Amino acid sequence: MSENQNNPADTSHEVTVTPQADTDVERFADPGIPEHKHRLTDTDPRAAKRAERTVTFLFVLSILGTIGSIVAYVMVPPDGTTSGVRLSTLLIGLGLAVSLLGIGIAGIHWAKTLMGDKEMVQERHPLATNDEDRAIAVKDLNDGLQDSGVVGRRGVLKGAFFGALALFPLAIAVPLIGSVGGDWNVSKFKHTMWRTGTRLAIDPSGRPIKASDVTVGSVFHVVPETTEEFRETHEWINEKSKAVVLMVRLNPEDLKADQSPPGETWSHEGIVAYSKICTHVGCPVALYEQQTHHLLCPCHQSTFDIADSANVVFGPANRRLPQLPITVDDEGYLIAQDDFAEPIGPSFWERLK
Repeated sequence: MSENQNNPADTSHEVTVTPQADTDVERFADPGIPEHKHRLTDTDPRAAKRAERTVTFLFVLSILGTIGSIVAYVMVPPDGTTSGVRLSTLLIGLGLAVSLLGIGIAGIHWAKTLMGDKEMVQERHPLATNDEDRAIAVKDLNDGLQDSGVVGRRGVLKGAFFGALALFPLAIAVPLIGSVGGDWNVSKFKHTMWRTGTRLAIDPSGRPIKASDVTVGSVFHVVPETTEEFRETHEWINEKSKAVVLMVRLNPEDLKADQSPPGETWSHEGIVAYSKICTHVGCPVALYEQQTHHLLCPCHQSTFDIADSANVVFGPANRRLPQLPITVDDEGYLIAQDDFAEPIGPSFWERLK
């Protein structure tokens, strides 16, 4: 007989069996909905009236911000100078900020103080609903509209709310539409301010250029010569953006061809001038490789051969740079024979009409 059999107090081999837990018994009781706590505006009509006046004031403030941004756009337009653009942008931005903040803060305050604050329980149900459930949903929506105050009472608040929302888009639409301007003459895209006899001037000084000042291999950033008064205007910025030219002098024997019509020449003793605006998306083409006579656009690497009518040799541009026909006047200054023979810059929807 073993030792364990002789020692009845040894319980190492005993197995305790407990009853199986009842799976039908809920382990967690539903705590239910806590007791509803009324807000001050629910119990005090004067507090509700104050909240309504606050929300109305915020919506009116939004309206004033919208009007202010439009007034700033009209009264303080960007004049082309750094300080002018900065001031105009600041005033319009402040107006937009007040307009948006007024709508946002008013909406939050309205929801927290005036809209319905009752607890609601919605049972989970299949996605497909019957007619009774849909009717209940419509009723709940209508009840929500009644609780929010959008329908029925609080007419002044509703007027301020809809007025702020209706006017705010004007703060964006008016500057956008106003920037387009009233002149819709698309044919102006086909022309620049270069005219017959206009002298070529160095950008940005505006000093006219003599042919004798241009040495082989030198590069000039060129604009039309104009008066000092006109150079201070905003219109000059627009015209300059279309008329800028890159002028290079090559050895005449390096010129393979140019865009001159038969019997004419648009260059002068190896000096050629081409539009500085890339025909891909309009970036400034200003990187010149003297040994290869290539012009490189830094944006997308379109490359043009100056010695061969500025034809495209690489990149996404699909046409060559327009050439400015040039010659010299009686004083030896370089002048334009005429405007570009084709529109400058990237192709647009009416370029070939």
